[in-house]
Amino acid sequence: MDQLVTERPEPLLVALDVATGVEALALADRLRDVVGGLKVGSRLFTSEGPDLVRALARDHTRVFLDLKFHDIPNTVAQAVAAATSLGVWMVNVHAAGGLKMMRAAFEAAQETAASEGRIPPLVIAVTVLTSLNHGMLAETGVDGAVQDQVVRLAELAQQAGLDGVVASPQETALLRQRCGPEFKIVTPGIRGGTAVTGSKDDQQRTMSPGEALKAGANYLVVGRPIIAAANARKAAEDIAAELTT
Repeated sequence: MDQLVTERPEPLLVALDVATGVEALALADRLRDVVGGLKVGSRLFTSEGPDLVRALARDHTRVFLDLKFHDIPNTVAQAVAAATSLGVWMVNVHAAGGLKMMRAAFEAAQETAASEGRIPPLVIAVTVLTSLNHGMLAETGVDGAVQDQVVRLAELAQQAGLDGVVASPQETALLRQRCGPEFKIVTPGIRGGTAVTGSKDDQQRTMSPGEALKAGANYLVVGRPIIAAANARKAAEDIAAELTT
């Protein structure tokens, strides 16, 4: 079955961090022609399951399935294969799962897409969560600067053949330098600027939308500043406008 989603250049991805499929589909209808894609994370996927992802993909939405798979290589490969069959545009794994796991994920996406006549999804790896700072990372047993760990994991993901990584905007410029122009960089933790106001919530390593894009990010993931706004579409339009100035 051909994948209907077409490639579009818009860098703004909106996180559908809502409780129900009804809310998610309503947001998708309001935002689909304003943003580059929609992210389905653990909360929404756990409550609504794969049918919601299929519904979004059928409506030509670029779906970023953000489940951060991290398990033995065979299990992750099976999960990525299942995600590919749903028609997702992008899916992620944890780089900390290692080289073999990441290679298995990428190969599963390619093989499943080929067997089903689909465009393979982008497979990217999470480096260090944007909610972590140096002290929190040290608590996990990783001794060293956050950016060093981010670069280490990003280079491992690139070695595994993955399409890119998730990293905070504060590491984006360094990753662009180290990993080259074709490597995709997806940045959450977008706060500040003229269009994204409010608290940092649980984000530690943040940057404004315009700054992140100038640093070399391909895609910016924004959640609460849009979905919690009184007018979600207007909030998304304002951020999109900031990215073009």
